[in-house]
Amino acid sequence: MSSVLVLNGPNLNLLGTRQPEVYGSVTLADIEGLCRSHAAQIGLTVETMQSNHEGALIDAIHAARGTHAGLVINAGAYTHTSIAIMDAVASVELPTVEVHLSNIHAREPFRHRSYLASVAIGQIAGFGATSYTLALDALAAHLGVGA
Repeated sequence: MSSVLVLNGPNLNLLGTRQPEVYGSVTLADIEGLCRSHAAQIGLTVETMQSNHEGALIDAIHAARGTHAGLVINAGAYTHTSIAIMDAVASVELPTVEVHLSNIHAREPFRHRSYLASVAIGQIAGFGATSYTLALDALAAHLGVGA
């Protein structure tokens, strides 16, 4: 069974209480459980990790090489600022799907720029927690899992 790392960046540990009008009432634990359950249905296994620290996210991306078949990443605000995370994703050469709970393209102009988009196989934004299951489906299809 192919393994996928679902990586969540800064402030996502506050889901459920942080700006529910933007991000909804679902918690990070809810999303992680949803990912595990959905992954099992489509022939994947999932490991999850969240950090508010850029270096810890980069270390997790590096460690994924040789361990996981792909990445699903919601880098939070680092999406718009971190060339280092972009370089880490490019360096490990794992298929990566970028995820956002909200539609970043319908929000403030500074959120429209994603450094990750240039190294990801695709981006899914605006579907709340469902964005993660859509990302897992896309990654499974890319990997040929369940085909």
